Amino acid sequence: MTEHEGGDQLELIPALARSRARAARPPSARKPAALTEDHPVARVLVDVPLAHLDRPFDYAVPATMAEAAVPGARVKVRFAGQDVDGFVIERAATSEHTGQLQPLRRVVSAEPVLSPEIAALTGEVAARYAGTRSDVLRLAVPARHATTERQPPAAAEPIQTEPDASGWQPYAGGTGLLDRLAGGESPRAVWTALPGDDWAVLLTEAAIATAASGRGALVCVPDHRDVARLDAALTARLGAGRHVVLTADQGPANRYASFLAVSRGSVRIVIGTRAAAFAPVHDLGLVAIWDDGDDLYAEPRAPYPHTREVLLIRAQATGGAAIVGGHARSVEAEYLLRTGWAVEVAAPRDTIRERVAVSVTGDSDFAFERDVRAGSARLPREAFDTIRVALETGPVLLQTPRSGYLTRLACDRCRTPATCANCQGPLRVVSAGRPPECAWCATPAIGWKCAQCGGQGLRAPVLGDRRTAEEIGRAFPGVPVLTSSGDKVLAEVPDKPAIVVATPGAEPLPATGYSAVLLLDTWLLLARSDLRAAEEALRRWANAAAMVRPVSEGGRVLVVGEPTAAAIQALVRWDPAGFARREILERQSAHLPPASRVATMTGPLADLEPAIEALDAPEGVEILGPVPVYGDEEAARFVVRVPRAAGPELSAALSELQSQRSARKLPHVRVEIDPASLD
Repeated sequence: MTEHEGGDQLELIPALARSRARAARPPSARKPAALTEDHPVARVLVDVPLAHLDRPFDYAVPATMAEAAVPGARVKVRFAGQDVDGFVIERAATSEHTGQLQPLRRVVSAEPVLSPEIAALTGEVAARYAGTRSDVLRLAVPARHATTERQPPAAAEPIQTEPDASGWQPYAGGTGLLDRLAGGESPRAVWTALPGDDWAVLLTEAAIATAASGRGALVCVPDHRDVARLDAALTARLGAGRHVVLTADQGPANRYASFLAVSRGSVRIVIGTRAAAFAPVHDLGLVAIWDDGDDLYAEPRAPYPHTREVLLIRAQATGGAAIVGGHARSVEAEYLLRTGWAVEVAAPRDTIRERVAVSVTGDSDFAFERDVRAGSARLPREAFDTIRVALETGPVLLQTPRSGYLTRLACDRCRTPATCANCQGPLRVVSAGRPPECAWCATPAIGWKCAQCGGQGLRAPVLGDRRTAEEIGRAFPGVPVLTSSGDKVLAEVPDKPAIVVATPGAEPLPATGYSAVLLLDTWLLLARSDLRAAEEALRRWANAAAMVRPVSEGGRVLVVGEPTAAAIQALVRWDPAGFARREILERQSAHLPPASRVATMTGPLADLEPAIEALDAPEGVEILGPVPVYGDEEAARFVVRVPRAAGPELSAALSELQSQRSARKLPHVRVEIDPASLD
């Protein structure tokens, strides 16, 4: 160490000691910082997950932070003896707090990332789902990326491209919808897309029409493949940089850059997955959601909001337009029509018949004469004939519900499900040439014997996509057979003969449409023990069938299943609206959503029973349960059901219950309102 360096170090020692002494003094002994005279009170939403503390707290604004502590800024505050994060939501002249206010510790960032609209939205969503605003804020505002934040904002450029309404002409009310958007109005529509139409192009035109009126647009889609499709459509029409993509898997820097572009008003068209639902779009004029029945829209983190409901809350609060679109129709979308909140945009029956023809194997006497197994075989003769003819003109899609090889095994004598001798897990075969093994512990089941009848033979009641592809490949030698499922999803398939075996949602996009679409193992989707089993089956089938070529070009959809099933009949008629209406009537009679509001309370029974007793539920409440939770021996679940009109009261009662339990430091009880599944 040189003499000069040593001198510098010695000079720092007293300063360090003084700093440590100041930190050690209690806050009351420190000299108070001078406060600003202009609105010296900051109301802060503190990042504390405790329900009984879910409200803004007032803090004093030091004069040194007066310009930086703007509404929407991130700050550090002292709370319960610790420094915690928070957002300034308001600056005020006075406070109702009678004591001395704690000053803000520091302003982390003066960037106003929480707009007044989104701050209000987080409160509404938290109230709707009986959660806390701090949990909703984590969904609404991405983590800060300081380097990205220091980049100067880009200049906002108005979009002057005129919308093209030609794609909307086949729909009753379609061109009128775009005209109203372009004119600054706020129509609300439930749109049933035609097979063969590029939904991404049509939603692009709706966003452009909204932008032409000087307003912003927000479009949510289920997954990254849909985002890429919509992104390409917008880029083709507007060029690069005129819209942004917001998804959870973008990475911290890219996601925050996209968020800031929206927050600063540089871009007013936003697309993305459920992560985009809270995007702070300036002058929001349109919210749209594609395929709203997809379970990817159900947020897996507390308070478990659904993207559709968040967007509808925004449309209601801002007076903006809304489009709920899909090839199928969810019962929630149908309920919007039933209540008059939205109007229907759909094509007439003649147009639908020109686009798609759906038939079921074994649904005629002629089919049975040709093949007596037409109504029971997994791949009857009619299916092979359809594939053979369709391969002459292009690719053929086979949709099968399960991925894998032989996903479940059973005794071939008594049909008892085959289980592992080690852990009782289900047996499966993962590939050809390998012995059966346990799906839970991977123990090989060599020498397996049925515990019921002593049989040693195994059969596969359910085949996966890889086994299906193997069987089809043997039947059509020389034809390329492609699989798309799980983490190996194909984006597109060329316009040439090939057989594509895909699971629902993993179907590759064909260049000019599939020459035929076959839906296999339809019984498996319908056999799910779920309230939405039939609705979900129809949605998955419709999404696949919509990729077929028009009838005039020989396109055909063939369903291998039971012709009398209601969902299959709805697909044959291409009548998702009628199916949704019947579902609503059935749910009304059973007091199920959307006709009723339902909440589940999950946790150890010892915690649930006193919670149920303390719940101040509204009139007409029904409490069902408790029932055990599959996979968790200690957990149980109650279902709380009220008439739909009493939904807000139920949410308020559950919020108050959580607040009381939090204040008394009782164990947390998981509450979900209108869960996607009641299983």
